[in-house]
Amino acid sequence: MAERTLFQKIMDGAIDADIVHEDEHCIAFRDINPQAPTHLLVVPRTPIPSLDEVTADDAPLIGHLFVVARKLAAQEGLSEGYRTVFNCGAHAGQSVDHLHLHLLGGRPMEWPPG
Repeated sequence: MAERTLFQKIMDGAIDADIVHEDEHCIAFRDINPQAPTHLLVVPRTPIPSLDEVTADDAPLIGHLFVVARKLAAQEGLSEGYRTVFNCGAHAGQSVDHLHLHLLGGRPMEWPPG
């Protein structure tokens, strides 16, 4: 059996997190290394390693992550705008091999990122 990811351990309650949303499809919590005043991670309960591993069958789940992100942005008062990001691979900054959507806001975002 593969080792559980950090996010699976958070979902199991083995590691504490500041959880802001939970449902049958995903969990969302505050990033421990925030890159903006609001930095949440929206994580599917299904352990998909990366965006490269997403299939057409995952489309409803991925859509759900964005719907949750939109609701959380409103809940967090990000009325002036926010950014959503999937990092894919080490060169993009993915550090946990479990797909997760970053929701960032609370400050002006620059372009290009990175």
